[in-house]
Amino acid sequence: MTLIKSISGIRGTIGGKPGEGLSPLDLVKFTASYATWAKQKLDKKRLKIVVGRDARISGPMVSSIVVSTLTGMSCDVVNIGLATTPTTELAVTAENADGGIILTASHNPKQWNALKLLDSKGEFLNAADGEKVLQIAEDEDFSFASVDELGIVTEKDYTEYHIQQVLNLELVDRAAIKKANFTVAIDAVNSVGGVAMPALLKALGVKKIVEINCEPSGHFAHTPEPLPENLVETSATVKETQVDVCFVVDPDVDRLVVVNEDGSMFSEEYTLVAVSDYVLRHTPGNTVSNLSSSRALRDVTEKLGGKYAVAAVGEVNVVAKMKETGAVIGGEGNGGVIYPASHYGRDALVGAALFLSHLAQTGLKCSELRKTYPDYFMSKNKIELTPGIDVDALLAQLQHKYSNEKVTTIDGVKIDFADSWVHLRKSNTEPIIRIYSEAKSEEEAKKIAQKVIDTIKEII
Repeated sequence: MTLIKSISGIRGTIGGKPGEGLSPLDLVKFTASYATWAKQKLDKKRLKIVVGRDARISGPMVSSIVVSTLTGMSCDVVNIGLATTPTTELAVTAENADGGIILTASHNPKQWNALKLLDSKGEFLNAADGEKVLQIAEDEDFSFASVDELGIVTEKDYTEYHIQQVLNLELVDRAAIKKANFTVAIDAVNSVGGVAMPALLKALGVKKIVEINCEPSGHFAHTPEPLPENLVETSATVKETQVDVCFVVDPDVDRLVVVNEDGSMFSEEYTLVAVSDYVLRHTPGNTVSNLSSSRALRDVTEKLGGKYAVAAVGEVNVVAKMKETGAVIGGEGNGGVIYPASHYGRDALVGAALFLSHLAQTGLKCSELRKTYPDYFMSKNKIELTPGIDVDALLAQLQHKYSNEKVTTIDGVKIDFADSWVHLRKSNTEPIIRIYSEAKSEEEAKKIAQKVIDTIKEII
């Protein structure tokens, strides 16, 4: 059993004793703590909160507890049921709500679930607010409502609203997409993307859609994180069915990965690069991505006259930097596209619509479009943490060892070399250290990562 309490939300495996996994008692405690924080933050006695969930097996159980707890905290709940993370974010602002809770453990396997917490703007809580929620939970400093103050529940579906918001975006070129007569595949890993993504493609004018793992059963057909090693069967299906492009999403549909027409990977790092290229060509401006994202975005941005800025890992950090720099597009290299013209949240629906518009306007094959961008190769590794490892001390030793290089410490330790880099940070969602490296060749990227991993093992 695992329970991870962080400013990113409350994530854990279902079952076990309270405090050891994401048990019903933990769900009540953290939901009540969130409601208490929101009341204090907004100085309100009664709130309106939006709740949406992905298609995990535990979803109905978790949702019923969270919704009931919110009503027990004098919150009126808009329950939008099966909904993507970006759909829930948009629903918060559409409902003029005071906040929202997304019930999803993103890319984690089926035994996991989580509470992702939103503010009144439909954006993730910042670090300070996240800490307050955790402190309220730690102190159990919440009080439930009397019978006359209980909240009420309204049920709505916001998927069509989200799709219409995407269609209304100025840079979504429905005419070009329809004219291109694409055959598009979608792998939704048996979650809510199986509802939202085919509906979006149809609305964009795509007539030939190949659905892969689109039944929202929660029984994930493959490991849900959309990495190449988890998409071998999907790539084979793409080759066999002769599609023009395949989109792969994670269970809550905030990450978008592209598979080329020949079954090769466009690379999750290049989803944001390609979409940014398209956006910048029509609306010149600045971009932002996190420390673990490819240098290719910087190259494309500067080529088109914009300025690139870097942020700490985490959507809330990228969004803050985007607002600070007035970025017209940004996101994270894991396939997370954030387009402010829509909203400040990673959104695979927006990403797919902009990518198809770009592909249609260029007239290129998907694999040909990928070749128009600078080649960088990334190696993504991780080290499992044990209770005896002092991560901060470990990172400090690495910083000292590479002090002659350019070192950034706003989020873990990133070491920039002339033609490559390596970034080490403790995950907010799993008990691991993530080690990302990038270079001009796959061999060199792996070599750099292995060198650092060997150094870590020596220190440990």
